[in-house]
Amino acid sequence: MKKTILVDEKLFKEAKAACGALTDTETVRQGLEALVRHAAYQRLRALRGTERNPSNVPRRREGRGHKRKVA
Repeated sequence: MKKTILVDEKLFKEAKAACGALTDTETVRQGLEALVRHAAYQRLRALRGTERNPSNVPRRREGRGHKRKVA
């Protein structure tokens, strides 16, 4: 989709440097993806503590950075 938008030049340069994007399109895409992820996180966070009778749910995988031991 092609759009014409007005963006503060300094803010755009800072965003491009922060995300390491090589193109303007990539900068905008990464920014929009980050915004969508943040909104999803906020919705999930709002649910925290709302389950009346919580129970432990077994994890399907081990924690990050832990490798399974092979026998």
